[in-house]
Amino acid sequence: MVSILILIFIVGYLAITLEHPLKLDKAVSALLMATVIWAGIAFGFNKGLLSIVDYHGEVFNITKGNLAEQMWGFKANLMHHFSSISEILFFLIGAMTIVEIIDLHRGFAIIKKAIVTTDKKKLLWILGSLAFVLSAVIDNLTATIILVTLLRKLVPKRDYRVWFAALIVIAANAGGAWSPIGDVTTTMLWINNKVTAAGLAEHLIIPALFCFILPFAAAMRLKAFQGKTVLKKKVIDDDSERLLSSRKMLYAGLGAILLVPIFKAVTGLPPYIGMLFSLSLVWMLSEYVKPVKNISKNEKNLYSTHKALSNIEFSSILFFLGILLAVAGLESLVFGTLQEQQVGTLFYAASQLSQAIPSMDAVVVILGGLSAVIDNVPLVAASMAMYDFPIDDRIWHFIAYSAGTGGSLLIIGSAAGVAAMGMEKINFMWYLKNIAPLALLGFLGGAVSFIILNNFF
Repeated sequence: MVSILILIFIVGYLAITLEHPLKLDKAVSALLMATVIWAGIAFGFNKGLLSIVDYHGEVFNITKGNLAEQMWGFKANLMHHFSSISEILFFLIGAMTIVEIIDLHRGFAIIKKAIVTTDKKKLLWILGSLAFVLSAVIDNLTATIILVTLLRKLVPKRDYRVWFAALIVIAANAGGAWSPIGDVTTTMLWINNKVTAAGLAEHLIIPALFCFILPFAAAMRLKAFQGKTVLKKKVIDDDSERLLSSRKMLYAGLGAILLVPIFKAVTGLPPYIGMLFSLSLVWMLSEYVKPVKNISKNEKNLYSTHKALSNIEFSSILFFLGILLAVAGLESLVFGTLQEQQVGTLFYAASQLSQAIPSMDAVVVILGGLSAVIDNVPLVAASMAMYDFPIDDRIWHFIAYSAGTGGSLLIIGSAAGVAAMGMEKINFMWYLKNIAPLALLGFLGGAVSFIILNNFF
């Protein structure tokens, strides 16, 4: 039964990668895969054909113990996973809505006006540097959303734009790896007292720079970045009132996003609560700040948050939901036994990997590669459960780097990649052929620099 469910995941994953040849939206494949997997788990559990393991490591099987207690454990496990996924989705919805509000008020045109170069190489480095810095300050997902939105305002031709967007994903993931709020996996390690903010930055800033700089340097040789590009014409006039409105919404929107980690630090609440609080502030401000006085009702609707919500790529959000639910199903399935304790599929796979490969550095690099295929959150969660290294141990830092940057190897390997894929309709196979080699160069370059720095300096 477990093997059948793993096979369903593999088939569903292949359907996602072959989205364009099949002419089937990836959200459909992801949702179908997730729901069939969980339906199979429910059927197998009710028939006593399989066991599940919850987030506490407790195993439930309907043939053992109290029936009501076992059923409660099954439902509680599903609700836990759905709750964790919902935190990410609502964070994503909040961030995307704030970005859309800024965009409706032409806030990104302020930044766009400051970028006047038509040289493709210079433009790439400007956008990459912004992605690297912004992702560390806010997070790689939000930084990608902001910069891909900005990119749409700069480069009109999509054939060129997808190259820039794909490399923005690499830079954003690299920038997020050395910050405790830059990626969900670094946040997990930080919250669970595996790393400190200072230790993470100290040990990973140089590897992260290698991961960012090497692919960008290699991309300079590609035909796509030779010569000049045509920037979109100025999309905002010089009317002082309109400029003031755009600046207000730009500063308010970015300030609200920057408020999220502060809100979390002060209240101790999860980041999605802070993002929803920030969204409410920006939403309220947008009700009063308009680009011109005496605006008509129809014109007012063009700048409303309702309009911003209608512009969000909800198919991408549903795709993200499907992927995470499917992975949660595999995480819950009991697949094997370790030290006389039944464990989930992903935990078992990670443990077997550690036994087969004695070098922890090699294991962590492989885990980074796996994070491009399987969501990095359960992999890091399994790592935290498997190992008991002290706080700020080099292995925790290496796991943070590998899990954060390894997702760049595939377009669906990270939240930033999924967001860019949805916004620019980036083809999976195109990314695999053209961008994955660059991402691999950066990933391995950063990994080698980390090993050298920690072993010899």
